[in-house]
Amino acid sequence: MSGHGAPAAGGERDPGAAQPYDEPDLLRDQFRQLLRYRWLIVLGVALGLLGGGWLGIRGADSYTATTEISVRPLPIDSSGEKTAPGETSMGSERRTALSSVVAERAARKLHTDTGPQRLAADLQVTNPPETRMLRFAYTAHSPKAAARTANAFATAYLDNREKDATTRVASMVESYEKQRAPLLKERDRLAEEIASSGKEGALDGTLSAHSSVVNRIAEINGSISDLRAEDTTPGRVVTEATPPGAPAGPGLPLMVGLGAAVGIGLGLLAAWVRLVFDPAVRTPGDVVRALHAPVLGTLPRRRRGGGHSPGKQKRAARRGRSRSLLADGRLAEEYRSVAFRLAYDETFARRRRVLVVPPRGSIDTALAASVNLSASFAEMGKEVLLLEADLRTPSLTERLRQADGVQPGGVSRPGAAGWARAPGHGTIGWPTGPRVPIDAGESGVFDLVPGHRVSKVPRALTSSAVTQLIGHADERNSVLIVLAPAVLSYADAIALIDRVDCVLIVCDPREVRRDDLARVRELVVGAGGCVLGALLHAEGAGAEPRRRGALSGPPAPPDRGSPTREGTALRVTVR
Repeated sequence: MSGHGAPAAGGERDPGAAQPYDEPDLLRDQFRQLLRYRWLIVLGVALGLLGGGWLGIRGADSYTATTEISVRPLPIDSSGEKTAPGETSMGSERRTALSSVVAERAARKLHTDTGPQRLAADLQVTNPPETRMLRFAYTAHSPKAAARTANAFATAYLDNREKDATTRVASMVESYEKQRAPLLKERDRLAEEIASSGKEGALDGTLSAHSSVVNRIAEINGSISDLRAEDTTPGRVVTEATPPGAPAGPGLPLMVGLGAAVGIGLGLLAAWVRLVFDPAVRTPGDVVRALHAPVLGTLPRRRRGGGHSPGKQKRAARRGRSRSLLADGRLAEEYRSVAFRLAYDETFARRRRVLVVPPRGSIDTALAASVNLSASFAEMGKEVLLLEADLRTPSLTERLRQADGVQPGGVSRPGAAGWARAPGHGTIGWPTGPRVPIDAGESGVFDLVPGHRVSKVPRALTSSAVTQLIGHADERNSVLIVLAPAVLSYADAIALIDRVDCVLIVCDPREVRRDDLARVRELVVGAGGCVLGALLHAEGAGAEPRRRGALSGPPAPPDRGSPTREGTALRVTVR
């Protein structure tokens, strides 16, 4: 399995262009990340189905009947003035139809004990655009009740409007009659005065005044006659409500379908929100964006035996971790792929030294990666030196002693003589002794400088003896691999970066946060180093456990011209 992300080989590193995603690839990557929260999507669909089913069942026993009426303009408006022909405020009429006065009239017509407010709660009054019509729609639990109540509200509205018009006309007639009463008295007085007057000049003035009063009285009588002749019909029923034959709701199947669609939308929205606020790394793309460096490889998961119980599988996994330190099969091919990518990386080729570290947590996978990368470089014919710089909890020596094919005792291989002790070694306690040759079978041999517990770790890591060891990579055809504790747990790795330069991050993307990777990159770059890339693994990734006489899974075919590691074992020669 090849790594993801931009290739490490060739050209200088451009942090801004570490992830050349096209838009379709980015959308596919985001959609795959959303599918990691399937439980949120399933929860959204379940809620949508429940909500749609509830609405569908609730609408199955509700019926809506509709009555339509045309509204006729009244002759007199509320201020007592005559209205222009065709002038009606439909907004005001609609509010009047929904008023408590109309609801009280409708309740009296229905002879019901239900209060007017409760009765009007299920009423809807609408005005179709560009019309003088009102549509009364009433919803009830039975078809007959819905039709009866809708007709009652329409009739109550028309009665209320007719009564209002009649009251306005009567009020105007009464007002005119009050204006006419003093004029009638004045007319009678002037008539008596004319009858008793004997002077011709005085008679002319009285006759003129009498004529004016009579004309005014005639005008008022005409207005009263016109008012009494006005048609106060408020409107008429255009469509009378009849009992509906089907429920008002859209139906249970349609509501369930709509609920499912809405639920999918809500589930995707919840998954997206969860993804935005999730600090964990979920994909190789997240690793690339956080480190500004490519993913060099992804270790395959270890296959488990099909017929074994969980207890036997766990014991087999523990035995595989302790005894099969050198990988084989697909896992070995992945390590070889990473080693080849590093070998052709320009940054690594200039210095030929790499610091293998995890961001935080256990160092087990980084330890296995350093051993297998050393074997892969040895297979290429490189002079490899593996330096275990974990001086707090060193475990590589013990792991090697438990590996298959251990041959304790013996002598160092020729040419692997120890180094001269620098001043102060006796007080620091590390590094001391010769290099330990590690026989990786057909892959070749590499040297190991094992770690030891010391009391002054910072002083030991910055000693001149360590600097001399790191200088091993300056020799021709040599490679130095340094194993150090987690970067965010101790500063040991940071103390080595100024001399090792290149860093390989080994991490489980599901167990590390994006902030952790960004912090690791800041520390490495701030110390003058460079992140070559990341090696990803998952829980259960590692050497495949062997069964007697065969591997637990079929190994990957070897490259032409290169030996495989199948059947090989680590052989350690110590003094």
